[in-house]
Amino acid sequence: MSPQKRPERDLMRQIQQLQERVAQAQRALEDTVVESSAGGGAVTVVMNARPQLLSIAIRPEAVDPDDVEMLQDLVMAAVNEALEKVRAAQMQQVMGIAGGLGLPGLGP
Repeated sequence: MSPQKRPERDLMRQIQQLQERVAQAQRALEDTVVESSAGGGAVTVVMNARPQLLSIAIRPEAVDPDDVEMLQDLVMAAVNEALEKVRAAQMQQVMGIAGGLGLPGLGP
């Protein structure tokens, strides 16, 4: 094999390894589910890492027809917290991939 072909072959192998790591990370994220609550558990949301909202549970005592804004705030807080957890899980997967590349300053 010519000396010029070897770097190309090594690069192709690295690209293939990167693609495999990305696919593994995507599969891991598909299985990731986070739960967050607000108002001391008055509102609980469950979300996957796609991110898709899977469920919202609202305790009956959190429903006050005279204070709908409070319930809206609780739902929004729980959803936003779940989104932050999803972003953290996604970042962890990305850093794992980047760390596997041997780039300085990236990865665990």
